[in-house]
Amino acid sequence: MPLVLAATPLGDSRDASPRLVAALAEADVIAAEDTRRLRSLATALDVTPRGRVVSFYEDVETSRLPKLLEALRAGETVVLVTDAGMPSVSDPGYRLVAACVEEDLPVTCLPGPSAVTTALALSGLPSDRFCFEGFAPRKPGEKGRWFRELATEPRTVVFFESPHRLAATLTEAAAALGDERRAAVCRELTKTYEEVRRGTLPELAAWAADGVRGEITVVLEGARPRAVSVTDLVAEVSARVAAGERLKSAAAEVAEATGVSKKELYDAVLAARRA
Repeated sequence: MPLVLAATPLGDSRDASPRLVAALAEADVIAAEDTRRLRSLATALDVTPRGRVVSFYEDVETSRLPKLLEALRAGETVVLVTDAGMPSVSDPGYRLVAACVEEDLPVTCLPGPSAVTTALALSGLPSDRFCFEGFAPRKPGEKGRWFRELATEPRTVVFFESPHRLAATLTEAAAALGDERRAAVCRELTKTYEEVRRGTLPELAAWAADGVRGEITVVLEGARPRAVSVTDLVAEVSARVAAGERLKSAAAEVAEATGVSKKELYDAVLAARRA
């Protein structure tokens, strides 16, 4: 029988799927990030697990693997749940899935709530292309470097942050990305006090300065395309050629990355050489 990755409600138990209810009732083993939260969820869903319930949080994840793998090899069904949302997405689960894949043990998923896609949909920012960055770095220096790396990221970025670090994070984001960059802060998704704040980074930092509570997901606008001329790119191609690349290859790669005409850029580099 398989390992079952089961998504759990973010806050409102009514978001639980019938398949989740059945899985909790029928599993031989339930591996839960927090066994107390699991039992509260089971009570809310009026379901009584018949299988063994074991804790499976970050600090014990590695030590619990052998027993769970043993159960799966023996043909038992193991259901993995975390406190909210999809297991292995910034939550325990990845190591267990990887171990199952290594041993060719079956893995399946009960899809359901996800703070990442819920926040993205509510943000009002482009959602056709996005990336998920997990939790923002805690240390200011690391966080500053992280935002500078995201300065040219064209996709919408989703990340998690602690409520007591939110104001400082948004302030640092504005310093690295500019005052015009837009974002959305999604708080307590699906819960009684759900709130979505949209605006520029400085506006959101000023709002968060008064203190924020709850689970936080931030959605950050991607970098807007810069207007690039062929003339601006001649030096870049020339530098790559000087470093050992072939002119045609360097011009083609730079042209593709910036959206300019490959032939026009190639001809401009040749013209610059003759000048």
